[in-house]
Amino acid sequence: MNRQEYNIAVEKISDSLFRFSVNFLKDKEAAKDIVQDVLEKLWVNRDKIEVEKAKAWLFTCAHNAMINFIHKRARMSSINAVQLPERHEQTSFSFESKQVIDHIVGILPPVQKSIILLRDLEGYAYEEIGEILDLSPSQVKVYLFRARLKLKKQLKGLNELA
Repeated sequence: MNRQEYNIAVEKISDSLFRFSVNFLKDKEAAKDIVQDVLEKLWVNRDKIEVEKAKAWLFTCAHNAMINFIHKRARMSSINAVQLPERHEQTSFSFESKQVIDHIVGILPPVQKSIILLRDLEGYAYEEIGEILDLSPSQVKVYLFRARLKLKKQLKGLNELA
């Protein structure tokens, strides 16, 4: 991959990569850092990566970086956490619809969360998602089905509480 091909790839992919990262992490600054790091890795490895595979490579690197970021953040918060008394209050369900969906998607396992975001938000095909996450298209369909089933179950549970 030469400089021009790199610039074209960055121009075409960076916005969707950023959207994917923001929706996954719910943190714009962390998403910016991850996208910047991934684009830097692409530049460093440009001789090893074919232009046609750059998109899948970038999303795979971003997905892995986000998983690492979440694990690191969890370790840091558990180290810094102060034991708070348990609250037995009823949780307020005055969320807006988007907030509810964001919360429910946020509690999905990372692979299912990535598949939901890539398929339903970014509009990628099963084959592209499989390439990004190193899964077969049939595995992608199964994980997507399970993720949607979990979302449906959570939303149904909220409906029953209302």
